[in-house]
Amino acid sequence: MSDVVLSDTDRGVTTITLNDHDNRNALGPDLIEGLMDAIDAADDDPNVRVIVLTNNGTVFCAGANLKNRNQGRKGSPTGMDLFSRFRASPKPFVGKINGHCVAGGMGLAAAMDIAVAIDTAKFGFTEVRIGVAPAMISVLCLPKMRPADAASAFLRGNRFLAPEAARLGLINDAVPKDELDTAIDAIVEDLRLAGPNAIAAAKSLLTTVPGMSVDEAFAWTAELSADLFRQPEAAEGMAAFREKRPPSWVSEIDS
Repeated sequence: MSDVVLSDTDRGVTTITLNDHDNRNALGPDLIEGLMDAIDAADDDPNVRVIVLTNNGTVFCAGANLKNRNQGRKGSPTGMDLFSRFRASPKPFVGKINGHCVAGGMGLAAAMDIAVAIDTAKFGFTEVRIGVAPAMISVLCLPKMRPADAASAFLRGNRFLAPEAARLGLINDAVPKDELDTAIDAIVEDLRLAGPNAIAAAKSLLTTVPGMSVDEAFAWTAELSADLFRQPEAAEGMAAFREKRPPSWVSEIDS
């Protein structure tokens, strides 16, 4: 794995850290490939229950790496591949946004299942100010935003602080820097208590139901619910609840 992306796993949690200081963690070929490798490794490890994405330095992600935009190796993954990978993963992604986040970085933040930023971090769809548009990341960001808010942010290209990004629905919360670890730890602990198959099913609800008609959604979710109740994970979860003990999936990663 490239040193522009660091990865560490502890007690069922993989922390992936963007570490490309020289390029402000911009989405260039090396960073994208490193991220994809780290995600694949975490997905392939059955003991990993949660993936936290964070950054070193003062910038979470400055968007596309314009200096080497056309220097990717043939067949190397693209930004579209990366964003699709977050959606396809059955595991939850938590964004621990410890710095500024603009342009394509907004897509990276929006790709997280849950995200919290330091309240001094600046956000913005700044693409229009260099003559392009937030095209690909709109697929991730628009479902989270009111149309009026999206129009203003996309067209103006202005920067705004993390509390405004939370109001717009792009992240879940903004907290003081010295409270970020505590906020993320609380989210991670909640996710560790959930059944891994249940998490995967919940992620599928979030991506599938909005594209269905009401009748289709009721039929599909009824089938999904019945299947989940038939699984060993549900039996173990309900037994643990009755017996007032942690379920086996928690004990496995705490042992």
